[in-house]
Amino acid sequence: MHTKMPNSIDVHVGSQIRLRRKSLRLSQTTLGERLGITFQQVQKYEKGTNRVGASRLQAIASILGVEVAFFFNSLAGDTLPVPMHGEDEGNTLRSFVSSNEGFALNQAFFKIKDPLTRRRIVALLKSLGESSVETDEKA
Repeated sequence: MHTKMPNSIDVHVGSQIRLRRKSLRLSQTTLGERLGITFQQVQKYEKGTNRVGASRLQAIASILGVEVAFFFNSLAGDTLPVPMHGEDEGNTLRSFVSSNEGFALNQAFFKIKDPLTRRRIVALLKSLGESSVETDEKA
């Protein structure tokens, strides 16, 4: 059976919903209760597997304290629906930033006020990423 791939715009909107919900420290259950739906439905919206209708998106925006446009602001100029056979770098980055690890990393990083320390952390992470690629290539 052929499964339908999520539309890239639906995935983007879902990741923006997740990012905003997490920044407000709302659980999927809490958001679902406020919307009158299950947390599983919220999960499907956030993954882009289910499309969010206009009235539901308006309700989500209201609960999350943003304008509807917030969910679309960071879309690239090319907004045509593109099948996602393999995630491109932008989708991968959005997915990571809205993941538990990515969200925690960003929160911790922005608490560091010293610019030199922040630059050193970035350099360390780049170094670790490069050594990870080298290890993968040897395997």
